[in-house]
Amino acid sequence: MPVLPRRTVLLGTLAGALAGALPLPEAAAAPREVLRQSSFPDPFTLGVASGDPAPDGVVLWTRLAPQPDADDGLGGMPDRPVEVEWEIAEDEAFTRIVRRGTETATPEFAHSVHAEPAGLAPTREYFYRFRSGGHLSPAARTRTAPAPGAAVPALTVAAASCAKFGAGYFTAYRALADDDPDLVLHLGDYFYESDEGDVRDPGGPEPTDLAGYRRRHAHQRSDADLRAAHAVAPWLVVWDDHELVNNWAGADRGRSPLRRRAAFQAYYEHMPLRRTSVPRGLDLQLYRRIPWGSLATFHMLDTRQYRDPRGSGGSITGDEQERWLLDGFRTSTAGWDVLGQQVFFAPRSGDGHKSDTWESYPDSRERVLRGRLDSPVRNAVVLTGDEHVHHANELELDDRPAGTELVTTSITSGGDGDSGDDSGSGDDENPHIRYREDRRGYLLTRFTPAELRADFRVVEQVSRPDAPVRTSATFVVPDGGALTRP
Repeated sequence: MPVLPRRTVLLGTLAGALAGALPLPEAAAAPREVLRQSSFPDPFTLGVASGDPAPDGVVLWTRLAPQPDADDGLGGMPDRPVEVEWEIAEDEAFTRIVRRGTETATPEFAHSVHAEPAGLAPTREYFYRFRSGGHLSPAARTRTAPAPGAAVPALTVAAASCAKFGAGYFTAYRALADDDPDLVLHLGDYFYESDEGDVRDPGGPEPTDLAGYRRRHAHQRSDADLRAAHAVAPWLVVWDDHELVNNWAGADRGRSPLRRRAAFQAYYEHMPLRRTSVPRGLDLQLYRRIPWGSLATFHMLDTRQYRDPRGSGGSITGDEQERWLLDGFRTSTAGWDVLGQQVFFAPRSGDGHKSDTWESYPDSRERVLRGRLDSPVRNAVVLTGDEHVHHANELELDDRPAGTELVTTSITSGGDGDSGDDSGSGDDENPHIRYREDRRGYLLTRFTPAELRADFRVVEQVSRPDAPVRTSATFVVPDGGALTRP
């Protein structure tokens, strides 16, 4: 088992020592009937999370579920609203509390909580926790974004994708937490609706209704390594296909409108998303922009929901989202413009070709690249999931350099990976693909005004717990320069 960083140890110790032992502060007291005594067992089994940081606030998430695997998907909670307190402090011991509030968790949203505190200071580290029914949640760390245009010396970002519970152990999530990132991007396939359970019990049959999707999410969060990754930093999340059903896209309603509606609601209930992402009918607003001072802007894309079925003549993002992205390019003042998205962006021929990617939408890809080249964007970086294989790709249009694509492998999907030569060489058929490695893991990046450094982190095995994690390759992109391997 890897040695945990000081903050992880302190947070775990704090939660254990304080659970159920502290009085509720009067300033944020819940109704008397809730506070008198606990009416349910410890409801914080799924941990806590934060996301979508802004200069003055962040989303704080939890879900009350004393029995996460309950057949009805309601986690063993009573069929009534429950008051949940949250508090934010400047220190790990919660001696300097700066904000408190109360949310009402309802059965209609599986007693999930999406608090959106405001009035926080920019570029600050904070600690948060929840209370309900006499129980205290684990504590966790988050941070706010810098003020608009503020100078930022550095930002460490981890990117992850494709976490199939039954395919192996989430060692990569624990290592990600130990790497102490400032921000985590999850690029889709947070869980798999279909899971054979080759290594671990996936938690029941394939979900098709709301109760089933809730149970699948809850089973995913039964993993302590995943909960640790959520507790270390705020997350920016987007989905891919397996959060609903394999290869769904655009007008494909996921085999039935009811199934799509159920999967979308369960996804919102379990992710640290703002209220702007509450599902409305068969749609869920997921693409959004997160500025990080003058250093970076994160354009989080949804390449599933709005796809045009016309293929090469259409848009993988849909016309409205594409215009939104190009407008963001035209007004960019950041050192790095980062696209967080789901599927392989660079062109690819030969054995590596996949139809379910930007390759099937070449006009859409060209419009995005041309929009980037015709804009004030200084450095364009595409962060991609889905592939189950690490890649480092050069992007170009009309023989002009247009940016860099960094593809993170899977957390577990695909099993242990190639046990033979893992030198990580490129692709002879596609010389712009500079690096490829079939191992599980994640991507760790560090942005500064001078350069982007990308470390491709790999796990030796996911078929056994606590396997070693190492950096298999490092690439650097200098400001205004091209992808290099130092």
